[in-house]
Amino acid sequence: MSYKKSDIINYRIEKSDRTFLEAKTLQSSHYWNGAVNRLYYSCYHIVSALLIQNDINASTHNGVRSQFFKFFIKSGIIERKFSILYSDLMNKRQEGDYEDFQEFSQEDIEPLFKEVEEFIGTIKNELSK
Repeated sequence: MSYKKSDIINYRIEKSDRTFLEAKTLQSSHYWNGAVNRLYYSCYHIVSALLIQNDINASTHNGVRSQFFKFFIKSGIIERKFSILYSDLMNKRQEGDYEDFQEFSQEDIEPLFKEVEEFIGTIKNELSK
């Protein structure tokens, strides 16, 4: 089955929103490694929507990050602080998922929620243009 580009974009936006809610649930239970995983994926899905909207292909997580940086950060369309946040989340997600004995604390992860909300809002604003 093939989908229209707009359907895929909307799906990715909705998936980003749902994944952010999952992060909030994990936050309330103090599961910080799981929360950072969901925060990263929330950003990943919204960035994927942005790339799709702009006909930019990326097939890996690193590809999504690279294309986001190349087309939106370097050009000044999106503030550099969001590239730093996205890379930090990607690194934390990998550490939390794959490194033994890596346990994030509330102090490590809780401040990221507000930053991720701002990130998602910024990308949604760009998507609406």
